[in-house]
Amino acid sequence: MKIVSSRQFEKAVSKLPKKVKQALAVRLVIFVKAPFNVLLNNHSLHGSLRSYRSINITGDYRLIYEDYARDTVRLIDIDTHSNLYGK
Repeated sequence: MKIVSSRQFEKAVSKLPKKVKQALAVRLVIFVKAPFNVLLNNHSLHGSLRSYRSINITGDYRLIYEDYARDTVRLIDIDTHSNLYGK
């Protein structure tokens, strides 16, 4: 699987705390090897985000991505659950 990042994602990553960046690196390794590993809680989103999927990075941080092309995903955003979904 190939991973590409959006500009928005890169900007969000630059603002993350060090521990979240470390967790992101670990989760991306798992994601590449097994995108539906139970640790990731990979699931589709609803409403205005219905074309995207989400995986868990930490207890509160989520990564939003989309299937971009064959064997390629594009990372869209990363933030806390409440910041991403407004809940």
